[in-house]
Amino acid sequence: MAQVKINDLLITGDQTYASIDNSVGRLVLDQKIHKKPWFIMFAIGILGTGLLGVSIAWLLFQGIGIWGNNVPSAWGFDIINFVWWIGIGHAGTLISAILLLLRQQWRNSINRFAEAMTIFAVMCAGLYPLLHTGRPWNAYWLFPYTNILAMWPQFRSPLMWDVFAVSTYFSVSAVFWFVGLIPDFATLRDKSTNRIGKVIFAILSMGWRGSNQHWHRYEQMYLLLAGLSTPLVLSVHSIVSFDFAVSIVPGWNVTVFPPYFVAGAVFAGFAMVITFALPIRKLYKLEHLITDRHMDWMAKILLATGLIVFYGYILEIFFSWYSGNFYEYKLLINTRFTGPYSWAYWMLIFCNGIVPQLFWIQKFRVNPVSLMIVCQAVSVGMWLERFVIIPMSLTNNYLPSSDKMYYPSFWDFAMFLGTMGLFIFLMFLFIRFLPIINIFEVKDLLFKMGGKREIVEEATPAEVK
Repeated sequence: MAQVKINDLLITGDQTYASIDNSVGRLVLDQKIHKKPWFIMFAIGILGTGLLGVSIAWLLFQGIGIWGNNVPSAWGFDIINFVWWIGIGHAGTLISAILLLLRQQWRNSINRFAEAMTIFAVMCAGLYPLLHTGRPWNAYWLFPYTNILAMWPQFRSPLMWDVFAVSTYFSVSAVFWFVGLIPDFATLRDKSTNRIGKVIFAILSMGWRGSNQHWHRYEQMYLLLAGLSTPLVLSVHSIVSFDFAVSIVPGWNVTVFPPYFVAGAVFAGFAMVITFALPIRKLYKLEHLITDRHMDWMAKILLATGLIVFYGYILEIFFSWYSGNFYEYKLLINTRFTGPYSWAYWMLIFCNGIVPQLFWIQKFRVNPVSLMIVCQAVSVGMWLERFVIIPMSLTNNYLPSSDKMYYPSFWDFAMFLGTMGLFIFLMFLFIRFLPIINIFEVKDLLFKMGGKREIVEEATPAEVK
């Protein structure tokens, strides 16, 4: 009876293989399914991408002086947004890789667009380290290649570690995403009535026939990539945290940063996954595949990681007091608790510490309105966390005469909004041209739960075994 209950919660209704193909495939194969909301969001994405292009062009023409960066706040919106976007990209790998290795079946309906979010968020994040140097045309100096001057990158710099960590994370995530799409490309190839679409999906499916040999090689490759991706979830944001933790800036040189940053990344990432999942399942009537059970589990993970993040805030306060370091204590009292930036700190505590506690109550974990409110609060709070950590710490120096306030400029906001536009643009292109739910894994889940109603041409992993 317990198995039946799980079945009812993970896939609702009297579903068959054909109905699952139709529910997901129609988003790609039927142009009429995308109505006014899709075109509005796509237009917003195009406008945002255009704003990003203008911002980058003006930045390259004028230099980073158009930003609000100053001395001592040499890092501002550029690194704030870099860390924020990298954090958003963590949920996809966690859902896809770690939950796959843990055999969590509830991941099947949400892992595909979570993986897409990972790739697009890392693309947005990668712009900032490239541009904040002021000379992006010399970015090739960061890579270790043989040159006549024998000049090698400074491998002891955490910024160099970022280059290798983020590029590796992006590469593995992109391959992992594509490999997972191959069986679904074959399904779309067989069902497409458009000749051009059939040819494109045939090329992307790489000759997939659903044979025993294909499934065997696929599962080996998929598990291998999941194993490679799992340590990246922990390492990438740990390395990003070293940008701060290895310094002597007050508020940065604390050993809690790596686990604190990793938990914060998963926290922000799951909030963004829920933010996209809620309207998408409502707009395209996918409630039978993305059920309340999925929302409940994601809300629980959001609550758990939120508690870890809030514990990190408490540790920061404790370290500042217990260390007896005057400069740490000054930062805490004069900048965070009070002062011109104190609103950001208390807003951060409210958004990340207080609001997520609603998820202790089950009805808030499955209610779309409360889910959306909490997730928006978390997204704002995690951005404020980066603001509190970076410019607020840099404005307080060991020499009070060097203290200087940080004020972002118009172009700081323009580029940030531009990256958000690029993210929306790519996400809605993905919704239009690729299956947003993993078709073959949902079919496999349906088969394992005793919901198989008909025979289809393409075999599932369970049938092969």
